[in-house]
Amino acid sequence: MARKTINVGGEIIELPEVPKKMVFIGVIAVLALIFVFTSFYTVDADEVGVIQRVGAYVRTTLPGLHFKIPFGVETVKKVRVRLVYKEEFGFRTVQAGVRSQFSRGTFNDESLMLTGDLNSALVEWIVQYRIQDPVKYLFNVRNVEETLRDVSESVMRQVVGDRSVDEVIVLGRQEIEDEAQQLTQDVLNEYETGLKVVTIKLQDVNPPEPVQPAFNEVNEAKQEKERIINQALEAYNKVIPQAEGQAKQAISEAEGYALNRVNRAKGDAEKFLSVWREYSKAKDVTRRRLYLETMLEVLPNIENIYVVDEEQQGLIPLLQLGKKEVASK
Repeated sequence: MARKTINVGGEIIELPEVPKKMVFIGVIAVLALIFVFTSFYTVDADEVGVIQRVGAYVRTTLPGLHFKIPFGVETVKKVRVRLVYKEEFGFRTVQAGVRSQFSRGTFNDESLMLTGDLNSALVEWIVQYRIQDPVKYLFNVRNVEETLRDVSESVMRQVVGDRSVDEVIVLGRQEIEDEAQQLTQDVLNEYETGLKVVTIKLQDVNPPEPVQPAFNEVNEAKQEKERIINQALEAYNKVIPQAEGQAKQAISEAEGYALNRVNRAKGDAEKFLSVWREYSKAKDVTRRRLYLETMLEVLPNIENIYVVDEEQQGLIPLLQLGKKEVASK
């Protein structure tokens, strides 16, 4: 094998001379490796691949193994479109978990806001979003996350500024979240950021620290007022329904008694009329029947019964004789 000598610091070193064929094969192998590694790429299940050809967007590829023009002619940027991202305002999570840890720093420049009734409130919220259009997300806005933060803070200050401090802290949290989400999405669509707001949630809303004791006293007074009102309503609900029930019961009993008396009177009247109708049809027979029925009821209660002939005379002595006999007995 031929050798080649070189002078290094006055020292002559002999190197073996590599054949040109081997150099050619080596170059071909390196080019082949570069071709393979720059031609094929894999997109994960939660991603899409955005392909650029010499810097210009050409297509979007779905999850799987794909081919592109090698040697840097086409490049791929992978965007996670199924992942839900989160931006925090007024606080920062250092470590998430069952017992999350938060940064002890203050972020009043984000959370301190002026309400509609000229009070101050510390508003903490989160924005959850995902990438809906990866092309707009990559090419339309220089810094999408920073733009999202600026838009969300501006919208939240607008929504809070339209409400009183009581509505912001206690009463209107759900309405604030819904309105802020809609307005934020409208602005992001106008800027063509390619983002979709999943939800906006108020985490904690408090008055500033210097006025928190006074605010707590006001809340305690309101709670005491609500407690007293609830107790009065409870007593009202116990007494009034009972009285109404008793009144309804008395009315129902009176109506039932009246209906019973009316029905009995109608029955008696109908009975009398039916007897009168029969009597008018056969007066002698009816008179005799009534006489006999009356005698059947009366005679069993009489001790002495006298049967007198129509031609009998001297009835009084007989009666007096009877009294004597009773006396002698």
